[in-house]
Amino acid sequence: MMNIMEYKGYHAHVEYSQEDKCLVGKVIGIEDLILIYGDSVSEFEKDFHEAIDDYLDMCERHGKVPSKRYSGNFKLRLTPELHCDLSIAASREGTSLNSYVADACLQKLHKSAS
Repeated sequence: MMNIMEYKGYHAHVEYSQEDKCLVGKVIGIEDLILIYGDSVSEFEKDFHEAIDDYLDMCERHGKVPSKRYSGNFKLRLTPELHCDLSIAASREGTSLNSYVADACLQKLHKSAS
């Protein structure tokens, strides 16, 4: 399981690198690549905060729109049979396939959080 850190709406995963003997990670959910390092959690967190602040400053200086964190859209690949079964189940509940799958995802998140 990866640990996730958040700052200003941006998220970074944190892992321990046995090879480098330090914490490493990268900002997730954006198109740009932002890597983070630290010898301790506090150092990693400081580097993460500085990296996001520097990224946002750089975007502002160059008139670049910061990479979108999450658009709310993603492509889901299913077997045709599962796609059919989900569509039928959604119809039976009187909802859209999108709402049906989103509800299933929320249920899974709540289950894994408890």
